[in-house]
Amino acid sequence: MPMTEQATGAHHPQPRARTGGQSSAIVEHVTGAQSLIRSLEEVGADTVFGLPGGCILPAYDPLMDSTRVRHILVRHEQGAGHAATGYAQATGKVGVCMVTSGPGATNLVTPIADAAMDSVPLVAITGQVASAAIGTDAFQEADICGITMPITKHNFLVTKAEDIAHTIAEAFHIASTGRPGPVLVDIAKDALQAKTTFSWPPAMDLPGYRPVTKPHAKQIREAAKLITQAKRPVLYVGGGVLKAGATAELKVLAELTGAPVTTTLMALGAFPDSHPLHVGMPGMHGAVTAVTALQKADLIVALGARFDDRVTGKLDSFAPYAKIVHADIDPAEIGKNRMADVPIVGDAREVLADLVQAVQAEHTEGNTGDYTAWWKDLNRWRDTYPLGYDLPEDGSLSPQQVIQRIGKLAPEGTIFAAGVGQHQMWASHFIDYEQPATWLNSGGAGTMGYAVPAAMGAKAGMPDRTVWAIDGDGCFQMTNQELTTCALNNIPIKVAIINNGALGMVRQWQTLFYNQRYSNTVLHSGTDTDGQPAKGTRVPDFVKLSEAMGCYAIRCEDPADLDKVIEEANSINDRPVVIDFIVHEDAMVWPMVAAGTSNDEVQAARGVRPDFGDNEDD
Repeated sequence: MPMTEQATGAHHPQPRARTGGQSSAIVEHVTGAQSLIRSLEEVGADTVFGLPGGCILPAYDPLMDSTRVRHILVRHEQGAGHAATGYAQATGKVGVCMVTSGPGATNLVTPIADAAMDSVPLVAITGQVASAAIGTDAFQEADICGITMPITKHNFLVTKAEDIAHTIAEAFHIASTGRPGPVLVDIAKDALQAKTTFSWPPAMDLPGYRPVTKPHAKQIREAAKLITQAKRPVLYVGGGVLKAGATAELKVLAELTGAPVTTTLMALGAFPDSHPLHVGMPGMHGAVTAVTALQKADLIVALGARFDDRVTGKLDSFAPYAKIVHADIDPAEIGKNRMADVPIVGDAREVLADLVQAVQAEHTEGNTGDYTAWWKDLNRWRDTYPLGYDLPEDGSLSPQQVIQRIGKLAPEGTIFAAGVGQHQMWASHFIDYEQPATWLNSGGAGTMGYAVPAAMGAKAGMPDRTVWAIDGDGCFQMTNQELTTCALNNIPIKVAIINNGALGMVRQWQTLFYNQRYSNTVLHSGTDTDGQPAKGTRVPDFVKLSEAMGCYAIRCEDPADLDKVIEEANSINDRPVVIDFIVHEDAMVWPMVAAGTSNDEVQAARGVRPDFGDNEDD
């Protein structure tokens, strides 16, 4: 298929597969493995996270000779996948991981699913048994293409050495264009061992793959008219705006229209938290003002967002008064959950740039929106129901305070990677995100264990930036082995363990919905003879564990020591730092919309339902 500018999506911040004009080479009598490594060099892959094994082993020999590809040896294949994701999210490049067949490949399933849900450009390279043995249940054989078909943007099974170069080029192109996503390349061992001729650039053959990036002008004009006619508009911004590198265009549109902006969990940093037009994050644990703004809106302009259930709550009661303008690079998302009055297929950067021109044209004709009454309501809600927390009466550490101080004391441009659970929500609320690509988390899949390897990948890709992993004691125990990888590879991340001794978010649900019956959510201790959690024991000792993995480790229990400990961590840059923050176990995440209920039932705090009054136009 001829590659047009439209198909390549060349305006994206991510580098594209180098398929022409940048280098040219023909090398005869190379192995498939050598072709693979040379292809990775040519597409611009500078870092690969991986773990060798029998079927991928041929690729590891020429990798040793590469001066352009750095390999980081992880301790578990899941760590390789999440590290590649963190690298991609922080740098905007394609993340790369490489593992062997069978269990090596299946250990990548979780990070691949995670990358698919969050639209992360990822290329996963897996070894496969020799082509003659495929389908025979050979040792360490797994049909990883079949297993991952529902969670990859595309995948390839390569059984011939001559197909390796063009497959790698195609994989990087697919992963990074259109809606980004994971692509798997499964290569049979005999294809890696066979001789071939390496030729670059290769001819790519991707019939039917032509992502639409330029929006339809008529739809853009219609959207601009709705914006200027609306009385209660909201710009609902999703992660697609970050993927498209469209944050500057978003700021121009927001300030041009004066409409409130809400940024989803995946879009934090796309619009400055401190900007007066920003009303917070929407969703199950979103800011009251953001949740209510969407509910009361008469127009929602969704940009690179997918009306996720965590944002909409009970779908049939979501935003009942609103017309919908839905712009997305992926046409499958438009109308999937909420019908769009104005559907726009296109890249967020081009959509926003065109919308700015169309709104300016409306203004020139005298059509400007008047949102005075709307902002009066929004500001009243913002003043009445701000984000906040109570300090524990027993003088113990507040988890919200810990996270807030980490954010305040962090150097400018710090990248924060969060695990999943209460600490994730507190990190989204109490750290200010002013720049894009400073907030990394597992949004769609909600993968516990994401933070440490993702932070490792982010630091590997952005070595001059401070990188903090905000983790829970439950998440930390899933992937902390990658601290060894960090220590041995000069990747000095900083890890805050928000240690409440429990699976905090699950415990919160047990508190609210299961009569405080804490079944299997206590982590740090065994049980007494009466079946209750044993007191005074903490297993494991995270300080000793972290020190054993080559980290500098500290424990903090006293609020008086909080700033001193964080500043000490920020000052150490020659090895990973882990701080075990012992926090109050009963802290909860508020606001909250209970699962399956309407966003109208948002609680600002436990049992406290805001009083918003009625829309005069309802």
